[in-house]
Amino acid sequence: MKVFITGGLGFIGAHLAKRLADEGHEIVVFDSMTHYIDPKISRHPKYLDWRLKNLLKSPNIEIIRGDVRHKMHVLRSLLKTTPEVIVHLAAIPIAVTSDSLSEEAADIKLNGTLNLLETLHEVKSIKRFIYASSSMVYGDFKKIPCPIDHPKNPKGVYGAVKLCGEILTKSVCNLNSVEWVVVRPSAVYGPTDSNRRVTQIFIENALEGKPLVLHNGGQSMLDFTYIDDIVEGFYLCVTKQEAGNHIFNITAGEGRTLKEMAEIIKRELPDAEIIYKEARPDEKRPERGTLDISDAQRILAFKPRYNLETGMKKYIAFVKDFDKKFCENI
Repeated sequence: MKVFITGGLGFIGAHLAKRLADEGHEIVVFDSMTHYIDPKISRHPKYLDWRLKNLLKSPNIEIIRGDVRHKMHVLRSLLKTTPEVIVHLAAIPIAVTSDSLSEEAADIKLNGTLNLLETLHEVKSIKRFIYASSSMVYGDFKKIPCPIDHPKNPKGVYGAVKLCGEILTKSVCNLNSVEWVVVRPSAVYGPTDSNRRVTQIFIENALEGKPLVLHNGGQSMLDFTYIDDIVEGFYLCVTKQEAGNHIFNITAGEGRTLKEMAEIIKRELPDAEIIYKEARPDEKRPERGTLDISDAQRILAFKPRYNLETGMKKYIAFVKDFDKKFCENI
């Protein structure tokens, strides 16, 4: 089938595009090629180059530069490419950045999502719309593992606009008799992540001789999900007929603390230094943990393959090898 991926050069999008193309599907990567992290502290230019070269190897991938906020360009691109499935990943990818750039975050995720959805009555080829949401829609977890029907009480702009996008997706798809799927990932990590998530920061600090700083004893818990597992979840949502009109938590299904994550890095990189500091007084992130992935397991036959130990080992090996090759080419 033909799949149109917004944000297709992003961390998740590029890996998903490659996986689908390798399986013989035709892929349209639609991406604004915008980045929100200071290039002085980000590996984004190097990783974007790696993603592009990786994707351009495939004859099944077409790349279109475009912004989901530009309605007519979105419509023209969809009419030209006639995809059967849209995977909507375009967004400001980090909660802290979304909160500081709240107007832009809302514009991309609300107006951008609506622009895509409003094409459904004109682009008759589209049969399924897959919306990338977030576990941040739940806010503080009141029940662990956190089920799909957990109360939604997001903290901050990121979780709020993701939740609004879910409602738009379901409402407009139902109006147009198009199948919808909502995916709620959590704490995705792995090769080519350049958005300064805690996993990336800790690995790079360890390799550069900087300490791994844990606040409040490092007891904050996340359901860390390796990139290959989240890609598998999206792949199943694209290809499995049973996925239609469902919401899925797609994660490892195992909450782990930041302290555990830091200790795993230290086992792989023994020179890493872990230091502890008081809790940050301005900390406003929701208290999270394990998510309930039973619906994805039952309906999609989703089986995460990586726990935090195996995922971080593979991620660290990639970063070390990438840095070595990059330095050799300077």
